[in-house]
Amino acid sequence: MSDRALGTGLVLLLALLFSGSLLLGPATPALAFLEGLLADPDGPLWLILVEIRLPRALLGAMTGASLGLAGAALQGYLRNPLAEPGIVGVSASAAFGAVLAFYSGLATLLPLAMPVSGILGALLGVLLVQALAGTATLGLILAGVAVSSFASALTSLALNLSPNPFAATEITFWLMGSLADRSLDHVWLALPFTVAGWLCLLTTGRALDALSLDEDAAASLGFDLARLRLVLLAGVALAVGAATAVTGVVGFVGLVVPHLLRPLVGHRPARLLPLSALGGACLMLASDLLVRLVTPGQELKLGVVTALIGTPFFFFLVLRAARTAP
Repeated sequence: MSDRALGTGLVLLLALLFSGSLLLGPATPALAFLEGLLADPDGPLWLILVEIRLPRALLGAMTGASLGLAGAALQGYLRNPLAEPGIVGVSASAAFGAVLAFYSGLATLLPLAMPVSGILGALLGVLLVQALAGTATLGLILAGVAVSSFASALTSLALNLSPNPFAATEITFWLMGSLADRSLDHVWLALPFTVAGWLCLLTTGRALDALSLDEDAAASLGFDLARLRLVLLAGVALAVGAATAVTGVVGFVGLVVPHLLRPLVGHRPARLLPLSALGGACLMLASDLLVRLVTPGQELKLGVVTALIGTPFFFFLVLRAARTAP
């Protein structure tokens, strides 16, 4: 399948899911909702559309695109099909930053303190990984696992020491990941960091293609591997950090989407990157529609749904790797 045909199909699917996210809800059928919008342009349905459903759809598309793009870039750089954004400590660091703002009371005083702290946590986590990793790819993986484990331990400590059990419960629910109760303020806050991260990651395509041969071949073709790592880590920190800061931790999207699309693009990272962004946005919006329509009374958390989708897929990858190992 050509990249153009695949990209067109994903864009159409994304447009369909985005429209569904705006029109579908547990209370009002899509056709009745649309008729209500057209019949009363100043009515309450427009308020629901603009203040509730539009931010949710935008953040879903942005978050999914960030996770899919970051997963494809990391798998290309590490040459490891099991790599995903959490492996470099970004998700855990962003989550700890947001939890710290909640725990300290800043989130109560300033509504946007939580996402801002999450973005700062992601950036600090990646800086620490870069400082610890050295030049070897294995060092990056080990440093990422160490930082991720440390950030997760600090998050658990904050939960353990929380004097208010209701606050601890709210933090726990936030960590599960969700697009509910987000506003356009969250969209505008995350957008510049997200776009900057996308631009960084999309510029790594040609270098990742060369790196798929090996590091010596990439260096001989004139690619600066140290600069590549810096740009890639910055892109992952900005895009995934902003996503985690406003939606909580949503896993497995960056693992599943590149695997589904890679065989269709000839296993070339440069071709895979933009398509993984589109695929990630589609998967995120589809998962969010699922949680809204299947369990309308008590909405499942988005991170729970993506984990239920991604875990069997992860098991399949591990079993296939074990069977093909010499």
